[in-house]
Formats: sequence, structure tokens, C-alpha cells
Amino acid sequence: MVEHVFTEEQKMLKDLCREIAENKIQPLSRELDEKDEFSEDIIKTLAQSDLFSICIPAEYGGMGGGLLDLCIATEEISRIDGGVAASYAASFLGMFPILLFGTEEQKKKYLPAIASGEKLAAFAVTEPEAGSDIANVKTTAVKNGDNYILNGTKHFITNGGDAQIYTVIASTNKARGARGMSAFIIEKGTKGFNFGKKEDKLGIRASSTRELVFNDARVEASQLLGQREGLGFIATLKTFDQSRPGVAAQAVGIAQGALELAVKYAHTRIQFGKAISSFQGIQWMLADMATKVDAARSLVYSVASMVDRGVKDVGAVSGEAKLFASDVAMEVTTNAVQIFGGYGYMHDYPVEKFMRDAKITQIYEGTNQIQKNVIALGLIKKYAKGK
Repeated sequence: MVEHVFTEEQKMLKDLCREIAENKIQPLSRELDEKDEFSEDIIKTLAQSDLFSICIPAEYGGMGGGLLDLCIATEEISRIDGGVAASYAASFLGMFPILLFGTEEQKKKYLPAIASGEKLAAFAVTEPEAGSDIANVKTTAVKNGDNYILNGTKHFITNGGDAQIYTVIASTNKARGARGMSAFIIEKGTKGFNFGKKEDKLGIRASSTRELVFNDARVEASQLLGQREGLGFIATLKTFDQSRPGVAAQAVGIAQGALELAVKYAHTRIQFGKAISSFQGIQWMLADMATKVDAARSLVYSVASMVDRGVKDVGAVSGEAKLFASDVAMEVTTNAVQIFGGYGYMHDYPVEKFMRDAKITQIYEGTNQIQKNVIALGLIKKYAKGK
């Protein structure tokens, strides 16, 4: 593994997350996957270790760290269980719009509870007709005196039902299209806000994915993000710029976990009187897997560091990190299953779970095909200007 330069605090964070993942999460991982179950106990453990406060400013109860810190934590948790990591990272996904665009009053009201882990957050933009096409949101929010009335359905929402704070994208002016999208901070228990179907997923099964249903849900105007209509689209794009390196870190962690399993298995599996790790064909597979995991990790950390340094236009490079890392995760986990042979196809061995968990990283928060569009447009914009 390539060595990266971390601060002492980041080294301690990495060690803490690895210890929690190996000692608290790993013993429950198979059961959570089989039962399709979200673990409140694990979330409490992460909260007690202040892991939900990582990149929230100190004035709102956080540790004041950066996106790189979040990527380090997400990777270490994903190395053991991608589903638990999804629940963890999705709370930051719901938090980012508040941190980036919320008023001071909104930040003071919601961020401390998220930082302490007392309340999980979630981000709700996806709909049946608005997946990659986020500008096609059908959920509406109509101004009614000092309130807004929301109607519509969101689906595939990570932490749906388990989170207490939701950042929800809705249209406040259909005539303006994407510019008419707004964002609202909505709390669980709001009248007219209910939960629909819980999805039965291929992977990341320790993370809940549910529909959100708004039926004349009434929210106060003070819950309009930033106290401005029309922020929804830009808030979504800027949030994904921050969160896609986190998905990439999840992918790297999943790939790293599968690689380690494959190396250990190859060292102990005997065929033709030898450990299969002695066969050149297996060695070359492991070498390719390790090289690509290191390359993906380096790209993720580089992009996260750019965000932390305040680089403004990171959409394309965030897309690069998510695209490359998730493709690596899918390739590495598939090859890990191949190295296990027939055993890799069985639930008795953990490696097949890593392959199932890896697949979603190529899909959510913008499919990899969408990432290629984002990257290409970034290139065209840059070099058309002669930069």
C-alpha cells in the first residue's frame, strides 16, 4: 500500500476507525447483511467516538476537520462493511447542503445534533423520473402564508426512515425549471411526511433505503434552505461535489477489504500441492488489483485535499474520483471472487458480499456514465478557454 502523509490527528482517526470496524462492526456484518438490518447500536458507537463531527466546524459542535478526514473514516469502515459505511456517510450527504447553504440560524439549529450523532441526516433528491436527471424533480412545494405545502414521492433514499433530519429538493416554480428548484430541511414526524417501501437491495444491506412520501406536508418558511427559493439545483450540484469523493472512498475501502481477503485466501488455498499464491497467474491478478486500489486511493485523497484547500471548480475531478474508484472496486471485488473460485460464490465466505456492495458505487450519486459527461464537459470548458 502506498504511504500517504497524514497529520497525527488523521493517523489517530484512521486507527480509531479501523479498531471500531474490526471489533464492533465485523462481528455483526454477516448478520446485518442477511437480515437486511440497520444497526442503531453501531451508529451509537460511531457517535460516541465523535465520528459524525469530523468535518463540521467547531462552532457547530464539530471537530472542524475536512473532507479528507471524512474519506479516511469512510474508507476504513467500508473495508469491513460497505453498508454501515453508507449509513454513516449518508448523514454527511444530508448535512452538506445545510453547511454550504444554510442560514446561520439553520446551522445552529441542525448541525450540532448531526455532529453529536444524536440525529442522522439524509438527502432526498431522487424520484422515479429524476435519477440522473435531477432537474426533472416532480415533488412540489407551494407557498401558503408562512408555510410551504409539499407533495410528491422520493425514492432510493439512504437512511430513509432512520434519519431524523432530511434535506429535500422540491420545485417551487415549475416554470423556471432547474432554477425553480428549492431545498427544505424537514424533520421526521412532520405531519404529512411518511415513509413508503423499504427496498430489498443487492448490497449495502446494513443501510436502509426507503421511499419518502409527502402528502400535503406543511413546513414552516424558516425551513427553506438559505431562506431563498431557487437554491435547490445548485445546492444539489455543490453537495455532490463534496460527497462524490466520499463515495469514491467507500469504493476504495470495499476494494481494499476484498483484496486483503483474496491475498489471505491465496496464501492458504492449496492446489497441485502448492498455495495458489505461488502461481504466476494469481500473482499477476493480485498485483493488478493492488496497483489499482493504490491508484484509486491516491486520486480520492488528492481530490479531497483540493476541496479542503478551497479549490472552487471540483466537479470534474470529483467525478473522476468517483468514476475511477468505483470501477476499480467492481473489478477488484469480482477478481477476488474469482480467486476464491467456487467458494467465492458461496454466502459462507465473505468475499461475495464485497462484490455486491461494490456495485452500487458505480450507480448512486450519479451513475458513472453521468460522471463521464461531467468530466468531459469540464475538459471542454477548461481547454476551450485556452487554460
